[in-house]
Amino acid sequence: MTLASVFSGLLASVPAASPDLTLYAAVNNPARSVRFLARDKARHPLEELTFFGVEPQSTVVEIWPGGGYWTEILAPLLHEDGVYYVALQGKGGSAAADDEAEKLNSIFRNKIEADQATYSKVITTALGIGQYEVAPAGSADFVLSFRNLHNWLEEGDAAEALAGFLRALKPGGVLGIEDHRGQRDTPQDPKAADGYVRQDYAIALAEKAGFTFVGSSEINANSKDTANWPKGVWTLPPAFALGDQDREKYAAVGEADNFVLKFRKPLQ
Repeated sequence: MTLASVFSGLLASVPAASPDLTLYAAVNNPARSVRFLARDKARHPLEELTFFGVEPQSTVVEIWPGGGYWTEILAPLLHEDGVYYVALQGKGGSAAADDEAEKLNSIFRNKIEADQATYSKVITTALGIGQYEVAPAGSADFVLSFRNLHNWLEEGDAAEALAGFLRALKPGGVLGIEDHRGQRDTPQDPKAADGYVRQDYAIALAEKAGFTFVGSSEINANSKDTANWPKGVWTLPPAFALGDQDREKYAAVGEADNFVLKFRKPLQ
């Protein structure tokens, strides 16, 4: 997650949820930000949340929401019968990471404050160096992280973050992790400087933290992504880290090849 892509249109509001809102209706709400709707073809939100098993009555913790792509779906979905925690980016990392976190959190808070009808029940917590209590212990049905694991590898606290997720989940609760998939035949950079994480490496990290691997989905796979770009994963859309240089080439590749992994907290 970077600030390379400026969040335009993030203050667009979404109508408050109705009591009978379904996941399909939440994803297909035409009042979602136009910019986010345009990314659904790459991100497959309906399929991904269905794979994880999220329902309107779930207690969900979303980790590091960025500009609110998933929040525009989850907040209305959970508004009536569920509980929705959002763990914002805490401080304690590098100066650059802390500065970016402050900017992202400010954008997100402004979005929430601009539409209380939809977001009044969002509960904010924090995840950062030394801050791993993302929700009360044993309270969550789901902890969901979208394209963040590489950041925790870079900061060196992936194990602590995963331990915090395990504490927050109920026995049998689900951890969902999506991130940029690294090359299968290349050793994993422990710092994930290029933004890519090998799928087997991610699974091993979660299992070491105490999770049981349930399965994976290829809904966000992209065979055009070779995971070896000049500016790492940020070379590709939506970041386009090289600006106009070879932009058409990278646009044709599309968003990164992403794994989607489902884990469960053991019942005992």
